[in-house]
Amino acid sequence: MRKVIAVIAVIILALLYSSVFVVQQYERGIILRFAKVVRDAENKPVVYEPGLHFKIPFIENVKKLDARIQTMNIQQDRFLSGENKDLLVDSYLKWRISDFSTYYLATGGGNTTQAETLLRRKFSDRLRSEIGRMSVNQIITDSRGRLTIDVRNALNEGTPSRDTSAADDAIAIAAKKVAEETKGQAPAINMNSMAALGIEVIDVRIKQINLPMEVSEAIYQRMRAEREAVARRHRSQGQEQAVKIRAAADKTVTETLAESERESLRLRGEGDAQATKLFADAFSQDPDFYAFIRSLRAYEKSFNQDGNDVLVLSPDSDFLRYMKAPTKARALEE
Repeated sequence: MRKVIAVIAVIILALLYSSVFVVQQYERGIILRFAKVVRDAENKPVVYEPGLHFKIPFIENVKKLDARIQTMNIQQDRFLSGENKDLLVDSYLKWRISDFSTYYLATGGGNTTQAETLLRRKFSDRLRSEIGRMSVNQIITDSRGRLTIDVRNALNEGTPSRDTSAADDAIAIAAKKVAEETKGQAPAINMNSMAALGIEVIDVRIKQINLPMEVSEAIYQRMRAEREAVARRHRSQGQEQAVKIRAAADKTVTETLAESERESLRLRGEGDAQATKLFADAFSQDPDFYAFIRSLRAYEKSFNQDGNDVLVLSPDSDFLRYMKAPTKARALEE
């Protein structure tokens, strides 16, 4: 009897354990009854918030989905601008699950890889379409914010039927599957929007925009040629200014030297005039003494120190009168 009671207790505990489940803070849970999403009376999916919950054992299963905002990096890809110029765009986007039941059905049981594949294709198509309508200057400068907003809105709200692509068709097929599963009672949304997959795109960002290597090299060479032309122009202007400055300096030097020479000649003339005046005054005061000094200077210049000078003069020459005895000189004068 005790064994039977123990077995029954174990069975009851197992049932209780299998009927209890915990949803973590970063998760949301949906109940699958016979592999179909359980909905309430308003045809809304039964979504379990974080906490402790109960389910029917062996009949209902719980699928836990990540409710956090997820980041998906987009591999760098080549795009054509409105000017038919190649651009390499590196970007990423942030997304989260907005409708857990729709997400579960559209992605084949909550397959994140399938969801990101569709999201990546849709994002690439929309980004390519938006970039194709803009110039390179608009993309790189102030229009980048507008670009990302337009891409995000196109992902969340869908695109007109005339602009659909292969990615839009794949999303529409998944949305049709959801409509069939819910018997057409799903909310009315654009069949090629990410809302059809139960996904909301929170943000779209472009990390960097680069030019292809061959284009960058051509631009570099062109910029180098332009810089070299500017450098040559500056060097030419510098040489022209150097010639002007050098000519002005030479002119100033010439004018300064001429002025100095003129001033020196003027001063020399004034000095000579002053000396002449002094000599004239001295001569007028004592003609004999002046004649004596002039004769001494003449002797000094006429006779060299080596004694090899030869002068042929008459003894009565006036040049030698100051070399004679005073009596003789006086007799000669008388």
